[in-house]
Amino acid sequence: MSISMATKDYPYLLTREQASDFLGIDPKSFDKYIRQHEGLDRFMIGRHERYTMKSLVHFIEKHSV
Repeated sequence: MSISMATKDYPYLLTREQASDFLGIDPKSFDKYIRQHEGLDRFMIGRHERYTMKSLVHFIEKHSV
């Protein structure tokens, strides 16, 4: 999947809700199965985590079964 084809009008740094929407999963599932994983790259702005689409795609491709 090409990231450029999958983007709607997302900003470069995604919030938790935007990241879960980008992946097509519920925000609670994102918190439980993806967000807590140490292998997910995140960018901290103060106490708020932000994610890039590239880091999300890389994480999914690396950990897919």
